[in-house]
Amino acid sequence: MSASEKSLSKRLLGGAAVAALAVMLAACSEEKKETASTAPTETSATAEATTTASTPAAPAATSEAKPAATEVAQASPSAAAKVELPQPEGTVDVKKLLEPGALPEMALGEANAPVTIVEYMSMTCPHCANFHNKTFDAIKAKYVDSGKVRFIIREFPFDPRAAAAFMLARCAPEGQYFPMISMLFKQQEQWAAAQNGRDALLQMSKLAGFTQESFEACLTNQKLLDDVNAVMQRGAKDFGVKSTPTFFVNGEHYSGDMSVDVMSALIDSKL
Repeated sequence: MSASEKSLSKRLLGGAAVAALAVMLAACSEEKKETASTAPTETSATAEATTTASTPAAPAATSEAKPAATEVAQASPSAAAKVELPQPEGTVDVKKLLEPGALPEMALGEANAPVTIVEYMSMTCPHCANFHNKTFDAIKAKYVDSGKVRFIIREFPFDPRAAAAFMLARCAPEGQYFPMISMLFKQQEQWAAAQNGRDALLQMSKLAGFTQESFEACLTNQKLLDDVNAVMQRGAKDFGVKSTPTFFVNGEHYSGDMSVDVMSALIDSKL
């Protein structure tokens, strides 16, 4: 059935693009592929058409993003000092990395902080959710709020449902991008694998103050979708992002989820 034969409510969060992008889901993890296989196929008509066309060519299917470091099992206060530092996969030009992109930068922390972390993530990636649910808040409290780290989030959606979630976060009221991201990650299982993805995301969005009208207006905003895709394309083309989460710490490239101890040790090594 063509998109023109469906109503807007049927087309929001629709599935042709999910099937077309299934090969890309491996770049997050095997677990991500399981989530995608159970997630029904619904997205906005705009996202369905444009995400498929605008997403950069998928890299060769990769295995689950490897752990960023081997953590030594220690519960003492000095545990961070006993963590093996992860090895960077390469470096990028920090000045180029921090140049303005298609969308305004979503950043926390002082602009002149000695350490800058840029994270490329996908909203349907379970490893990204694990990092934000278990590590991010502690890093924010210890390093961002103290002025030692500037933390930047950039969109790298591997499927239309992730793109829709990013769009909604961008459409949230001013100052609510990070809270919206946090809420969606905490409830990832409820909407990412829901039988009716549109309704699940709508209910989540209403908790953030959306109405049905503002929800639909956001997900049919072609320019916003194009800009989200442009952020992803730039990450892949210019900085070699292939999986999520990917972190650039003062320009050094690290792939995979990190625990509080691992990321703390990495940050401390840059201070």
